[in-house]
Amino acid sequence: MPAIVIVGAQWGDEGKGKATDLLGGRVDYVVKPNGGNNAGHTVVIGGEKYELKLLPAGILSPNAIPIIGNGCVVNLEALFEEIEGLEARGADTSKLRISANAHLVAPYHQILDKVTERFLGKRAIGTTGRGIGPAYMDKVARLGIRVQDVFDESILRQKVEGSLRQKNELLVKVYNRRNVLVEEVVEYFLAFADRLRPLVVDSTYVLNTALDEGKVVLMEGGQATFLDVDHGTYPFVTSSNPTAGGASVGSGIGPTRITRCVGIIKAYTTRVGAGPFPTELFDDMGIYLQKTGGEFGVNTGRPRRCGWYDSVLARHASRVNGFTDYFVTKLDVLTGLESIPVCVAYDVDGQRHDEMPMTQTDFHHATPIFEYFDGWTEDISGARSLADLPVNAQKYIEALERVSGTRISAIGVGPDREQTIVINDLITS
Repeated sequence: MPAIVIVGAQWGDEGKGKATDLLGGRVDYVVKPNGGNNAGHTVVIGGEKYELKLLPAGILSPNAIPIIGNGCVVNLEALFEEIEGLEARGADTSKLRISANAHLVAPYHQILDKVTERFLGKRAIGTTGRGIGPAYMDKVARLGIRVQDVFDESILRQKVEGSLRQKNELLVKVYNRRNVLVEEVVEYFLAFADRLRPLVVDSTYVLNTALDEGKVVLMEGGQATFLDVDHGTYPFVTSSNPTAGGASVGSGIGPTRITRCVGIIKAYTTRVGAGPFPTELFDDMGIYLQKTGGEFGVNTGRPRRCGWYDSVLARHASRVNGFTDYFVTKLDVLTGLESIPVCVAYDVDGQRHDEMPMTQTDFHHATPIFEYFDGWTEDISGARSLADLPVNAQKYIEALERVSGTRISAIGVGPDREQTIVINDLITS
């Protein structure tokens, strides 16, 4: 049975939560394979908005079992605050499970994240300050603390001591901060042990067994392709691999078991934080897209930088991830525009680039080459089929499919779960 991956095709905030929620009622498991509480999703159900940070969007599905996978980094305090917030609104979170191999965000990771960003000054990356990068650094340096370690006080203490031996030197001698006490950190983690224990599973075994039994597993990537530490606009990236390959690693589901890979892409482009952005708008139109699209970060409230659709990015994302389908979101935001530009190539120092420039320098200097498409004024929020869309909106979608290199199988025409046009079934077709 299918293992399906959902991946952001831009710089995040494309509407992956909406896509996951739409499919959630038809799948048995929804897995978050990477990221932490820096990877927010917004889901609207019946006009009610839910802002999810660490939890998989599938937690709002009445049928699916949500799992935080081994590739995630987990802030336990944030986790239980989010669970309590959902339960206070009547949501059932009892089916949530967490991989024993997921790594934990320690209080000192958050301290290091913030002081490092300040220390970098103009070279700051623009992180959320949630400690995600430092937690992944410890994972790769083999100094990390995993979920399972909370249940063995001796191992937990050894790992905290080993991690703080270096970090306290850095905090005190470089950043002029007080040292972090081992005992404080150990007590912090142990306080969560009893509440955490019933949620923890061998997620790789659970998910592969589910596939063996004919069940459907959906992997919901955090962040997006161009925030991938290997394939993104480095160094302005996250610290994990939020591409389709990363979903396989972060869930423990082998790549040969993945049958569908869906790219989520906005009808325009946004980005949070620093880094190059060829189609970015610095005029009133950028402000219009920001306000009309509600482009403010779920986690931080930061305004998102806005620009036109970039098909060069779309083609590259499709290649890196092996997309079988695109789900275009927020088409309704473009309603009322007389003309809509689409970036089809870049100009770099007078030379045309139809694909992503190889070097960081060239990408920084890239300026968009646009094609222009006629807009529409009709309200499309009630459209439920392609034929319901105005002719110019249909032509815009056809153009995006042509220049993006992947078929468009679904279109978002509003924030609610029901405001979706499905052209091709994302599970079976």
